[in-house]
Amino acid sequence: MNIQKKAQRGFTLIELMIVIAIVGILAAIALPAYQDYIVRSKMTEALGALAEGKTTVAEYVAANGEGPDAASKFGLNLGTGRNSDILYRLQVDPEDSSVANTTFYLIAQVYDSVWTGGDPDSGAISVFSLSGETNADGTMTWACVPGDGPNASEASIVAKYLPANCRG
Repeated sequence: MNIQKKAQRGFTLIELMIVIAIVGILAAIALPAYQDYIVRSKMTEALGALAEGKTTVAEYVAANGEGPDAASKFGLNLGTGRNSDILYRLQVDPEDSSVANTTFYLIAQVYDSVWTGGDPDSGAISVFSLSGETNADGTMTWACVPGDGPNASEASIVAKYLPANCRG
């Protein structure tokens, strides 16, 4: 009696199950990191608005030697009419900053829905800011800080969602 073996074609059920398990494990590791990356990319809108404000404040201080007596004189869009699902508004602290060598805080108020996935109209807001120190020569030194500067009155954005230069 002559028994011939047929050549095996395809994959066995065990091999397929192992591949699916490996893909599942990789997806479980990669998905949270990907979601954090998406949130950090959305935070660039707020950081861009702060960078624009940084330039405006630095130009004002360089031209006048001090801050204005009202934050509205910086020429920034400080209102809530930004029509954004990410950035609620910008603030400048102190609002009366006419004293030379003052530290200015440009504060970005961001909807918590950016990382929770909820509705922006829920009203939950968190903040991060740029701290600008005026120097004797009229220049400014800027640093990114979590929270809203000296007030600490609003919730700070979770560090893993902040831009890289604000996490340290």
